[in-house]
Amino acid sequence: MAKQRIGYIDAMRGFTMILVVYSHICRYCLGDWTMGFNDVFFLFRLPCFFFISGWLFGPENRPMGQTIRHKFMVQIVPTVIFLLLLAPPPLFFSRLGTTKGGYWFTFALFEFFLLSLFSTKYLKRWSWVFALSISVIAYCYDVFYNSLPPSSFLLPLSSFLGFLSFATWRYYLFFYIGTWVKGHFGQFQRWIDKPTVIVIVTIGFVLFALNPRSENVALEYVIFAVGGVLGMTLVFALFRWLGTHHLSHTSHLYSLTSHLLKYIGQRTLDIYLLHYFVLPRFLLLHAPQLRAYDNRWLEFFVGMLLALVVIAICLLMSYLIRLNPFLGHYLFGVKYERQK
Repeated sequence: MAKQRIGYIDAMRGFTMILVVYSHICRYCLGDWTMGFNDVFFLFRLPCFFFISGWLFGPENRPMGQTIRHKFMVQIVPTVIFLLLLAPPPLFFSRLGTTKGGYWFTFALFEFFLLSLFSTKYLKRWSWVFALSISVIAYCYDVFYNSLPPSSFLLPLSSFLGFLSFATWRYYLFFYIGTWVKGHFGQFQRWIDKPTVIVIVTIGFVLFALNPRSENVALEYVIFAVGGVLGMTLVFALFRWLGTHHLSHTSHLYSLTSHLLKYIGQRTLDIYLLHYFVLPRFLLLHAPQLRAYDNRWLEFFVGMLLALVVIAICLLMSYLIRLNPFLGHYLFGVKYERQK
């Protein structure tokens, strides 16, 4: 039986997916990942995604081996296929490092499922220590591994950790928090329903967002972790409030926006896998003209318009691909009902 969808969770996923594509527009098409407030979105964008993934993660009515196989078929197999299409051999093998040619998210998510299964079964009450330790170690590794000398005996280990995308395991903390919140959801809801808590969370996030970059690794990790927790809590609280107050009955514009976000949220994997093929990278030649205006709001509106166009194209491609059960199953992990 399919899991019942939760409207505000789908909307939150859709919102976060838009920010992911927006970030890639800034980086690969406009040449500056910090432009248009993207450096602020960076604080909570991926924490939100992994928080939602952890929140949705739960025991399935199937043996552990079947659960792992199912996740592998849905997350890893489609990603490998698209990576092969984007970078055919021999280029493919050079894309198996930390970022996986941009497709690191689904690899990391699959590994987080495995880490969570291990933590739940063997560590139990110490699972939070495991999550925090993994996050801190991976963050420090991401900061320092590029400084290894070429002859270092640690380079083979570094290559192996790169294949595991170990540097991205710093986000496992947010995945774990998502699983914890799901298990204590009533308590969490009562907490975020308090106006005082939301005011404190908002002020805290703004202060972290305004904090200038530092070369102090410990301070940067605190900004990464605490800023991410505050940001994803704020976004979750906002979408839950909007989703439970049924504002669609009072505004057609809100209703349309809500439905679009939910639809995008239901197609996040499709968009993630497809969008690298349709990014308007040719705009990189004209990016200096946009940056010359030195106006973050202008950069934001241009980047967001481009992101929405890319997402619209991806949704059309996704719709066409899903018409074929074979392609829909192996490219997006879609399960089709068997005709009797």
